[in-house]
Amino acid sequence: MNRLTLLLTAVALQWTTLSTSAAELPAVTLTIGSQKLVAEIATTPEQREVGLMNRFSLKPDHGMLFVFERPEPLAFWMRNTYVPLSIAFIAADGRILNIDDMQPQTDDAHWSKGPAVYALEMKKGWFAERGIGPGAMVQGSPIGAPKR
Repeated sequence: MNRLTLLLTAVALQWTTLSTSAAELPAVTLTIGSQKLVAEIATTPEQREVGLMNRFSLKPDHGMLFVFERPEPLAFWMRNTYVPLSIAFIAADGRILNIDDMQPQTDDAHWSKGPAVYALEMKKGWFAERGIGPGAMVQGSPIGAPKR
């Protein structure tokens, strides 16, 4: 019985830690055409490394915006990520460079098609279902803000 109690306690602590770290990220409202969405912002290397790992669902019209210091080719994978996602790579001016669908729990690299400063992950199919593709403009802070 003690092992079961210890295991359940460890699982509860891990779940609390994961939930707490996700809840600590600030969120912004972004607009793409007439579509609005809410995105948690991952700006530090540690936040970007964790991203949407270890989550089992996303609220409708919610995702995560990854912010980088300068335009560069970006690559993402889905290790320890359980929700199928679509990723939009975004240039410094807010223009979507490309969108890729990603399968859960894979190490397949998904690359930007050019230098990107942002990556926006949403539930798989979110962009396609709304007719959003390369060239669409993403608006809302911090997108388009000058980099220091």
